[in-house]
Amino acid sequence: MDGPEFRDRGPRHSRPATALRVVRNLAAAAVIAGGAFLAAGLIYGDPRFTGLFEVSRGAGQNAGQKAGHNAGHSQGTDLPSGLRSGRESGQPAVPAGESRAETPPPGLEEQDNPLGSPRKPEDASTSYKFLATNDDGSPVGYSPCRPLHYVVNAALAPPGAGRLVEDSIRTISEATGITFINDGPTSEASSPTRAPYQKERYGDRWAPLLIAWTTPEQAPQLKGPVIGTGGSTHFSFGDGPKSFVTGSLELDAPQIAEDLDRAEGAAYATAVILHELGHVMGLEHVDDPAQLMYPEIGSPAGLAAGDLNGLYELGHAQCRKDL
Repeated sequence: MDGPEFRDRGPRHSRPATALRVVRNLAAAAVIAGGAFLAAGLIYGDPRFTGLFEVSRGAGQNAGQKAGHNAGHSQGTDLPSGLRSGRESGQPAVPAGESRAETPPPGLEEQDNPLGSPRKPEDASTSYKFLATNDDGSPVGYSPCRPLHYVVNAALAPPGAGRLVEDSIRTISEATGITFINDGPTSEASSPTRAPYQKERYGDRWAPLLIAWTTPEQAPQLKGPVIGTGGSTHFSFGDGPKSFVTGSLELDAPQIAEDLDRAEGAAYATAVILHELGHVMGLEHVDDPAQLMYPEIGSPAGLAAGDLNGLYELGHAQCRKDL
């Protein structure tokens, strides 16, 4: 079996060259490394190249919410996405071939069968896309045979916003069958290079999903009209199947606090959180304006048929006792 491999938008690491090689081959190494890095990003879906989903606020009070690839959108309310090794919200890369010692013991809380059953959508629809798929065409998702733990940094959360997060997680859980467990508050701050394995902070397990209420000063990716970012990190052994193991979701507390004072503000904030959680679970944007995963949210109606069918499929991802 090949060694574990992370692919994500975090910095890539390589062994340092000797002083002599640095002097003799600096220019050539820079060109080769740059070309290889770009090629790897395009081939393996590194989110720095495949796009970072963000949430940004529109110009007017009634502006629609827009979710788009690539940072820096200036129109609409851009929502973020999730996949960190196929599409994610940035974790540090681990070179291929690293030993199992760089990862937690496999199979923690993994059961023989899924813990829950996704709710079958009432209406069939193909208006959904996945952020990443395996070689057999199956979507990359979280194992349904273990709970997905999450923590919340709510130090800056607007009053009443915690309920919106809990309601959104409950909705996603019903749609996917994934069991979520709230591990409580955390002081961990959001980071574009968040480590997926933080033994000192969270113990000998994959770090839980981080939901952080923050500001553009603390999270520069939220500067400008961006209101939120998010994503997940996938892991695989060599060319084996990929599965998500953790993720993060960052919400611009001041912007959302302002929106909550507007008409239907809570509904729109919930739509933003649901859209982001959709990316975290593995959904991509779609061209159908009736879906919540459409780049613009015209009304806070919640998950539509395509969204629900996509989440239903993600709820049938394979179990992973090897992770």
